[in-house]
Amino acid sequence: MFMGEFQHSIDEKGRLTIPAKFREGLGNSFVMTRGLDHCLFAYPLDEWKQLEERLKTLPFTKADARAFTRFFFSGATECDWDKQGRVNIPQNLRDHAAIQKECVVIGVSNRVEVWSKERWEAYLAESEGSYGEIAEKLVDFNL
Repeated sequence: MFMGEFQHSIDEKGRLTIPAKFREGLGNSFVMTRGLDHCLFAYPLDEWKQLEERLKTLPFTKADARAFTRFFFSGATECDWDKQGRVNIPQNLRDHAAIQKECVVIGVSNRVEVWSKERWEAYLAESEGSYGEIAEKLVDFNL
């Protein structure tokens, strides 16, 4: 399980150091793709395979299902660590998340998210006020 929030910088070559405890959970190889809310999602391979199986069940006759799977899978790339524990984030993914220098790496249960610092701060400022309302809406999910 991934949890926590860490501030990091991406270098001029697009390499990012992921916190050691997240590296352990992601394993030697993992998948990174475009995330929702203009961030990046990183999944351990076993989680990615489970997600892929669930997404395969979406009806390809539905335009929304086709659009989502195209968006999600076309941005996906299998990543490995370099000797310093860094991952090279492809330019198309950095562009999607508007990551240039400062970023935030967060743990979200079964995945790691990478945000530009500015977008993360804006997201927090916007959503913190509605945290209680969101929790009320989720009561139907037996949380």
